Amino acid sequence: MHHIPRIFIAAAHKSSGKTTVSVGLGRALSARGRCVRMFKKGPDYIDPLWHALASGQASYNLDFNTQEQEEILSLFASRAKGADIAVIEANKGLHDGLSLDGSDSNAALAKLLNAPVVLVIDTEGITRGIAPLLLGYRAFDKEVRIAGVILNKVAGPRHEAKLRAAVEHYTDLEVLGAVRRNAALVLQERHLGLTTPGDETRRQAWVDAIGQRVAEQVDLGRIEAIAQAVPPLQVPALEPEAAAGVPESDTGTTGAGRVLRLAVARDAAFCFTYADDLERFEALGVELVFFSPMHDARLPENIDGLFLPGGFPETHMRVLEQNADMRHAVRAAIEAGLPAYAECGGLMYLARAIRWRDEVAAMCGVVPGEAVMHDRPQGRGIIHLRPTGAAPWSPHEGGEGVLRAHEFHHASLEGLPASLQHAWQVVRGQGMGGAADGVLLHNLIAGFAHLRGTRQSPWVDAFTAFMQQCRQQRRADAGHQAGTRA
Repeated sequence: MHHIPRIFIAAAHKSSGKTTVSVGLGRALSARGRCVRMFKKGPDYIDPLWHALASGQASYNLDFNTQEQEEILSLFASRAKGADIAVIEANKGLHDGLSLDGSDSNAALAKLLNAPVVLVIDTEGITRGIAPLLLGYRAFDKEVRIAGVILNKVAGPRHEAKLRAAVEHYTDLEVLGAVRRNAALVLQERHLGLTTPGDETRRQAWVDAIGQRVAEQVDLGRIEAIAQAVPPLQVPALEPEAAAGVPESDTGTTGAGRVLRLAVARDAAFCFTYADDLERFEALGVELVFFSPMHDARLPENIDGLFLPGGFPETHMRVLEQNADMRHAVRAAIEAGLPAYAECGGLMYLARAIRWRDEVAAMCGVVPGEAVMHDRPQGRGIIHLRPTGAAPWSPHEGGEGVLRAHEFHHASLEGLPASLQHAWQVVRGQGMGGAADGVLLHNLIAGFAHLRGTRQSPWVDAFTAFMQQCRQQRRADAGHQAGTRA
C-alpha cells in the first residue's frame, strides 16, 4: 500500500485549458518548495514537455492502449514515490474515450488511480448554465470522485461572481479557483519548436507566468489538502523482466565489459521520447549519448546504435538541410550497418527531402522517398501493427502478435520503390499508406508509428538485444580478420 498525494485535472471537453491549469499548478506548487511529479493520460508527447518545464522533473504517460492496468499502477506508483503531490492531466474530456463503456476514458484512469478529480471548466459564454453541466457530470458516474472545480477563462469579477453563485446554490462542489481569461498565457504546441536561447528563456518565462497566475487565482492550499486526503494506493508487484534475447549476466554490455552506447537525437526538431523508455535503456546498461542533428557536426563516437525520435523536423528543415556534415554522417553510419531506429520525424529526416508548401529541403537520403507535408493529418490515433518477420529485430519474440502503438503525422512518404520490405503490417491505422509501416534498409527500421516500451511491446529490450548481437558480430569479424592476417 502506498500513500501518494494525488490529484487528477480533467475537463468537460478538450480545449478547456486543462493543460494551462496543470502546468500552472505544477509550477506554482514547485515554487512553494513542493516535489511535484506530473503525469499525462494517453500517448501525447507535447504536454509532458510542458510538465517537465513546470515541475523540473520528467513527466510520464499513462495509456490504456499500450499499457495494462497493473503496468499503469506500477509506473505511477514508482515515479510518484516520495513526491509531495502527483498531478495527473487528462486528455480531452473526463468521460471521453474510444470505448462506449468508458473503460479507456479519463474517468476510468481516475478510478484506477483512486484520484480525486478537479474539473477545469471553460466558462466563456456561460453563467448559470454551469450548474446543470456539473450536476450531469456528478450523476453520470458516481464512482468518480469530483472534488472541486476550477473556473477557467473567466471574463472578470462580475462573471466570476455569477459563476460562483450558480455553483454554490445548485451543487455541493467546491470552487477551488477562478482563472481569468488571458490569451497571452495560452500554451501553443508549436512553441516547443522555438530554438534560440532567447526563445528558451521565453518558454520558461511563459511557464513562470502561468504558475504565478495560478498561484494568485487558485487555492493551492485546498488543492494540496484534497491531494493529501486520498486513501493508500494498492499496487501490484510486477516481476522485473530481463531484456528479450539478452542474457541477464551480460545485459547491455559487450564481451569486453563496455556498456552499449546509444546515440539519441535530442533538440527542437527531435523531442518526442518517453521518459520511461529512456530509463529502460539505462536499466539495461545502455549509455544514452544525446546529440543534435540541427547543431552538431558529427555523431557521437563509439556508438552501437542510433535512435531518431519524432518531433518537428519540418519547422526546422532549413537548419537540418544546412547541417550537411551531420546528414552525411548519419547516412554513412546507417549504410555501414549501424543498428538504427527512427520514428515519424526521424523517418522524415532520413528521407531524400522534406516538402512543405512550396519549399523543399534536402535530408539524409537514406530512405528513397520524399516526406510531403499535408494540411490534414495522414495518420492519427491508435495504430496496431503485426510484425512481418522481415525485420532484424522485433518487440515480439518470433515476430508474432500485434503491437499497440500510436501515430500522428501530417506527412506522407512518397516515391518509395515497391520492392522495399517493411517491418510491420498495419492492422489498424495508416502507417505508410494504410498497408505497411517501418521501412527496412541495412540495419534500420524507420516508420511513422510511435512504439512504447511496455510488456506488450518491449521494443527497448528487443533493440538493445539487436545492438548487442551486432556488437558481438563486429568483434567476431574483427577477430577473424586479425587471425587471417596473422
